[in-house]
Amino acid sequence: METTQLPVQEAPQSPKEKKKLPSFHLPKSKKGRKWVRRIAILTLVALGAYWLLFRPKQGGVPAVGQYTPDTVQRRDLTVAVSGTGTVTPIDSYYLKPLVTGEVLEAPFEVGDRVEKGDVLYRLDAKDAEMSIQQAELSVRQAQKGYDDLAANLTVRAGGAGVVQEVLVQKGDLVSPGTPIAEIADTSTLTVVLPFHSADAQQLSPGQSALVTIAGTMETLPGTVESVSSADLVGAGGALVRQVKIRVDNPGALTAANSATATVGDIACAGSAAFEEALRQTVVAQASGEVTEVHVTAGSRVSAGSALATLGGTAAQSALEDMAIALENARLALQRSQDALENYTITAPISGTVIEKNVKAGDNVNNIESGALAVIYDLSYLKLEMNISELDLSKVAADQRVDITADAIPGEVFEGRVDRVSINGTTTNGFTTYPATILLEDYGGLNPGMNVSADIVVEQVKNALSIPAAAVQRGDTVLVPLEGCLSPDGASVVDPTKVEARTVTLGGGDGEYVEITSGLSEGETILLPLQAQGGMGAGAMGVTVAVS
Repeated sequence: METTQLPVQEAPQSPKEKKKLPSFHLPKSKKGRKWVRRIAILTLVALGAYWLLFRPKQGGVPAVGQYTPDTVQRRDLTVAVSGTGTVTPIDSYYLKPLVTGEVLEAPFEVGDRVEKGDVLYRLDAKDAEMSIQQAELSVRQAQKGYDDLAANLTVRAGGAGVVQEVLVQKGDLVSPGTPIAEIADTSTLTVVLPFHSADAQQLSPGQSALVTIAGTMETLPGTVESVSSADLVGAGGALVRQVKIRVDNPGALTAANSATATVGDIACAGSAAFEEALRQTVVAQASGEVTEVHVTAGSRVSAGSALATLGGTAAQSALEDMAIALENARLALQRSQDALENYTITAPISGTVIEKNVKAGDNVNNIESGALAVIYDLSYLKLEMNISELDLSKVAADQRVDITADAIPGEVFEGRVDRVSINGTTTNGFTTYPATILLEDYGGLNPGMNVSADIVVEQVKNALSIPAAAVQRGDTVLVPLEGCLSPDGASVVDPTKVEARTVTLGGGDGEYVEITSGLSEGETILLPLQAQGGMGAGAMGVTVAVS
């Protein structure tokens, strides 16, 4: 243990001894006065050098009144990363219109609790509904055009019959109206004969008839197919009605043959030529190249049978154009249907309505109108706080955060770190990282309030500690010796009787520092009345960052 002693001063000389001292007289010449000035300057320089070389060092003998006694005690120390910010809702939404129209319904008020999906506004959608109808017609039209073109690339028979002649061959180029094949159905023939009007009124469809072939006088059974109800003027001026009779062709009859007929005992009033059941010239309905011919002359076909197939580059290009037109029409319909949904405005989040700016009967514009309403999700409050790059490693999710607000003095609100983003922002070579803090129980805090936050990164319970300002450079602490303090121990009376003791430091909270060795509980130390430049905290090696 070392004791620092003050230098001993010599006793003052007596007046008699002073008289024996030689006296000096300054020269009165101009040259002498210059020497005086030089000596004064040299004296000042010497005093300054002496002060720089021999001034008291840090940790040396303290002056009386600069230090005060303090006691080594046990405390709970909390290390925190501090910062400030503004609390906001965990989520918020400004409801804006996507369409223009009159507000028909607005069934909510400010302060109401709404759930996600609840209807807040319903706008007049007449224009949108008309647009959908027009878009649907466009789709139908485009679909029909595509289907017709696709169907017309296959040339088909219009009815059952026998192919009389094929008019195209593979590789031919055709256009709408080009003949493809001749088809006739001669298995059944009909003949339309005049009967006297009075006789015809006694006939009805389905009655049996006997048909006589002109020239050969051969008779064939037939059936009345229809009886006309209109009277015509026949040969000799007699009134007649047309009766259509059908017969099965035994194989030799053609449209060149003619016949007469009787129905029961009623005979016709004239003769007529046979008519074929079907004679058709099938023509192309689209342009293209004949890529396949499916029939030959004499082939028997039924209605809808394929006669030829059209294709080639031009046909495929036309079909693709129709497909594109159809897809565009469908997209236009989808846009119109989506737009209709925008006329019913629902809550995008669950929360509390804090503003309602439009009511039923108002007109809104998707460009000029501002927010129709504002919704806050107040299930939590959120605080964004910047963390210094030096403290980033200390902060982690789920750490406790103590939050205070000047607007609510005396209350401390507890929050939790939700996440720390690694997307930092660098300013003047210094980087900070945003941390999100959530408050579930926020009491009287309101969105928009400014708060201070302390993220608790470490806690030491019942730690042996002293004020941080008591630690001097080199991790030393001034400990008073016997005679240093006043009898009551409340003040320093002899600053020469101190010990500079080296200690081992632990953690700290900026105000107090843990002592792990070098001091015991209850010991007295000297504490500077004013901490100079925060040297105590620097000596501890404790960083308390304020963002």
